[in-house]
Amino acid sequence: MAGMTDTHLPDALAEFRDDFLDTPEADRLLLLLEFADELPDVPAEIAAHPEMYERVAECQSPVYIHVTVTDGVVAMHATAPPESPTTRGFASILAQGITGLTPEEVLAIPDDYPHTIGLTKLVSALRIGGMTGMLMRTKRQVRERLGMLPPQR
Repeated sequence: MAGMTDTHLPDALAEFRDDFLDTPEADRLLLLLEFADELPDVPAEIAAHPEMYERVAECQSPVYIHVTVTDGVVAMHATAPPESPTTRGFASILAQGITGLTPEEVLAIPDDYPHTIGLTKLVSALRIGGMTGMLMRTKRQVRERLGMLPPQR
């Protein structure tokens, strides 16, 4: 399944994509629900400061993200309600796939990544748009943390 877009796709995200593409379409939502259950907890020092979060307006459900860059390593934190498992699954894929990368690796992730994981027929375009929104906002926050952009508030 490797294509030209793989050149900038970090290993974890490529692996997640391949897991979905290797799973029969009928079972892919189950895999997404597994990711939803694995959304990493937000560290207490961030959870205690909801003002640090950015609401992902592209998502119908209340999804919030916060990105840190420490010593050249990105960490993406996300919250999504348990009653929105699809969105929570997308947040989990990105949080797990992005955390631990360098800022350059994050910024090089193809913007169309959410369209490549084999879920476009199974979930609404709105939900794929929500995942794209999470990715774009994560990239923007990385640029802000690096001083490439002024903070948006």
